[in-house]
Amino acid sequence: MKKFIFTCTFFFIPLACLLAGVDLLAQPADDRATCNTFSIVAFDPETNEWGIAVASKYLAVGSAVSWAKAGVGAVATQASVNVLLGNAALELMGKGKNAKETLDELIKADSGREIRQIGVVDKNGMTANYTGAKCNPWAGAKAGKNYTCQGNLLTGPEVLDSMAKGFEETKGSLGVRLLFSLAAGEKAGGDKRGKQSAALLVVKPNGGPNSLGDRWLDFRVDDHPNPIDELIRVANLTSRFKAVLKVK
Repeated sequence: MKKFIFTCTFFFIPLACLLAGVDLLAQPADDRATCNTFSIVAFDPETNEWGIAVASKYLAVGSAVSWAKAGVGAVATQASVNVLLGNAALELMGKGKNAKETLDELIKADSGREIRQIGVVDKNGMTANYTGAKCNPWAGAKAGKNYTCQGNLLTGPEVLDSMAKGFEETKGSLGVRLLFSLAAGEKAGGDKRGKQSAALLVVKPNGGPNSLGDRWLDFRVDDHPNPIDELIRVANLTSRFKAVLKVK
């Protein structure tokens, strides 16, 4: 019974452990999950929505990369992924930290910072991103107004350039713009290993079913030969998406 209580307590205090300097790289190197991927996190001030779109040659990439909370912000955690950073970032932003302040605190506390990649957008649309020096090349990020794109093990910087252009030039809802950006990144080269999974998450106040919760759009394709095409197909099944996109 004591062992059970200790285990539950540990999982309820990830932020406290993180900021106390706990070594988050205790697991053997061979067991580390590596989300080599490309993603975009963004905010739409007109609809008060925050969202993330991500794709990768990685099984169920949405389960590791995507974090968001309405009225707080959105986060993408990737490369040698530390999923504790997702909730930790949302908690810090929920306490009033902006995107840069949040990212600075997380990176300072994480001993594995050189193999991490993170993108953050806060409640006001301010963005911040970080790419560790030891992330698999090509790795980098590109930010614009209310959004930041980031990726590692990509075919080159043209992936993020295309994502940014696609997001900026697309009209429509945040979900549509995020998926158009993701498709543009894939068309430009994407993950140099190939394709496997993709995900879209958009949150807004009272956006969940029956106006409960905040998950307005939450779709994942965990294993598919053309995951972005399939993600678009699934998204188009709901009237909430309000667009028909096709990827060539």
